[in-house]
Formats: sequence, C-alpha cells, structure tokens
Amino acid sequence: MDKGYLTPEDYAEPRCVLCDEPYGVTPEVKPVPQGRIIEKMNDYMSRRDYAGAERHLLYWLEEAKLGHDKGGELMIRGELVGHFRKTANREGAFGSAAEALRLIDEMNFGDSISAATTYINIATAYNSFDENEKAVPLFEKAMAIYEASDNVSPELLGGLYNNMALTLVSLGRFDEAYPLYDKALAVMANVPGGSLEQAITYLNIADALEAQLGGEQAEGKIGDLLDKAYDLLINTNAPHNGYYAFVCEKCAPSFSYYGYFLAAGELNKRAEEIYERS
Repeated sequence: MDKGYLTPEDYAEPRCVLCDEPYGVTPEVKPVPQGRIIEKMNDYMSRRDYAGAERHLLYWLEEAKLGHDKGGELMIRGELVGHFRKTANREGAFGSAAEALRLIDEMNFGDSISAATTYINIATAYNSFDENEKAVPLFEKAMAIYEASDNVSPELLGGLYNNMALTLVSLGRFDEAYPLYDKALAVMANVPGGSLEQAITYLNIADALEAQLGGEQAEGKIGDLLDKAYDLLINTNAPHNGYYAFVCEKCAPSFSYYGYFLAAGELNKRAEEIYERS
C-alpha cells in the first residue's frame, strides 16, 4: 500500500562514486537493507508501478555497489532479472543475469541457496524469452542445491518444479515435465495459501496436454483441470492482497483461451477491485 510519503530512493542520488576508500585500504562493507528493499518492491508491484519498482531497484543497486555489499548486489540483480522479465525487457534481463552469474563466481557462492534462487530467476527469464536450452542447466543446478538442503522453503521448491516443468514443455519434453508438476502440487498442498500456486500448476498442466495431444483429444482432461484451478482461486484461504490480484490477472487469460469467459471475467474483476483499493 502507498505510504503517502517519499523515501530516499524516490528522489535521492546514490552516494558519491568518487568518495571511495584510499588505495590499499580494505573497503568497509555497508550492507543495504534487503528486507526493506523487498518489502518496498512488493508495494510497488501491488500497485503495478513498474517504473517506480525499477527506479527503486536501480537506486539500491548503486548503494550496494558503493557500499561493497556483494550479497546485497546479488539479491538486487536477481530482482532486476525478474522485473525485466515482467516488463519484457530482454536486454535488461540478460544483462542483469550476466552480472548476477559473475557475482556468484566472484563470491564462490555456486553451491549456496542464494545462488540456486538466482539460477531459477535467470532460467525463468530465459524461458520467457524462448532461450529454453539455456534455462534447463540452470534449473538442474538449482534443483540439486534445493533438494540437498533442509533449509529451503516449500514455496521456493514448488516454484522451481513449476518453472522447470514449463521450460521442459516448451522443449517438448513432456514425460519429464509431468512428474515435476506433480511434485509442485504435492509441495504446495502443505503451504498456507499454496492453493494459488496449485491453481497455476493445474493451468500449466492443461497447456501441456494441449501442446502434446491437441485441444480436441485433451478437451475432457483440460476441462477437469480448469475446474480444479478455478475452485482453488475462488475458494482460497490466501489473503486477498496484491499477490492474489496478480495471480488472478495472470490466470484469467488461460480461462479465456479455453472458452471459460465468465471465470476469466470474475478473476479480472477481483484483481481490479484489489488494485483500486491499493
């Protein structure tokens, strides 16, 4: 929600580039407030203020660089990859991806959960811009890290399975994709509010079946999947906040595509009501 006042990233320039430490002195690391950056980013996205979100991230990127905070810079680079993907900025997404991968190597973070999350962000962007062959190895690296860790949240794991399956479908590797969709459904069944992600997964499975079998042959199965997805979206116990609006808006075109126009209209209506309140 808009706080009604400006914060420094809305108007201030980053700190002086020339005001660095003397030569030969180990620079002091001045961490950026990662939690606050993400919170503010979510606020911008809930209002669909993409220009504000980009300005916000670029401001803090410069602060992280000037403060020698490579961990903060890596987090922001990953957020920029996702932002540029959503705004269809291929050059921006790929440039941020290259910088994020450079930082992972420079920091020797290749086997960390942070690196895995970054790999997923980059791989998802590659998929969005039809670079699916580049995406698969990054998903595989992320999956190896996530599945070997006891500290990965189910939400992250479910997102990995879902996005990796989408990429495999794009490559026609259906037999590899369906088990990942099943894993995503199982993981998100145990997450509060996970019904939203399950709905997205059901719609993804419908698209996969159409691509593999054709609309006529898959029609019955697709109808069942759409019914499940709609029920989850309408009867969810997830908060009706900006993210719920985003999911409704994201899912509505799938229902329209398959002729479920009333369902699509209801989802768009719910999204607009939330955006208007925000």
